[in-house]
Amino acid sequence: MFEDYLTWKPFFDVVPMQETDCPAASDLHGQRFSRQWSAEEVSSLLQQSGVFGFSALQTNAFFSRPLGGFVLSREAAGEAEILTIAVSEKLARSGLGWRLMQAALREALERGAESMFLEVDEMNAPAVGLYRRLGFQQVARRKAYYAAADGTKTAALVMRRDLR
Repeated sequence: MFEDYLTWKPFFDVVPMQETDCPAASDLHGQRFSRQWSAEEVSSLLQQSGVFGFSALQTNAFFSRPLGGFVLSREAAGEAEILTIAVSEKLARSGLGWRLMQAALREALERGAESMFLEVDEMNAPAVGLYRRLGFQQVARRKAYYAAADGTKTAALVMRRDLR
């Protein structure tokens, strides 16, 4: 029995994002990005026309369903974009980002998008690798787009993937 506890791993369901997920999404965004989006900002985005999101909620937690990650996307006029995606640092490289991106790609396609765009900090090698494995290709580079807490600026890679 004790051995089972040592090998216990959290399991997550990827489900459509709800208003009740916004405070936890805000907290997670603040852990992963230098400028945290408030719960109100996340909620406001989620309520906009064409915006959709997915949450990764832990299914085998004892008292609650902790948020392990989330993605917010938008579709308009046949194009979709990833607005933001964040996965808990302790779950990095667990496949949760892949699952969230797959959900967003499927939903964008169902909504009629023919392509999806995203921007990523060129220094975020794990994210760039994930997006490349998902079939995204760099189409532009924005110099000094992101600013770190220490004032350092890095470029954003603009990436695109055909959905059809």
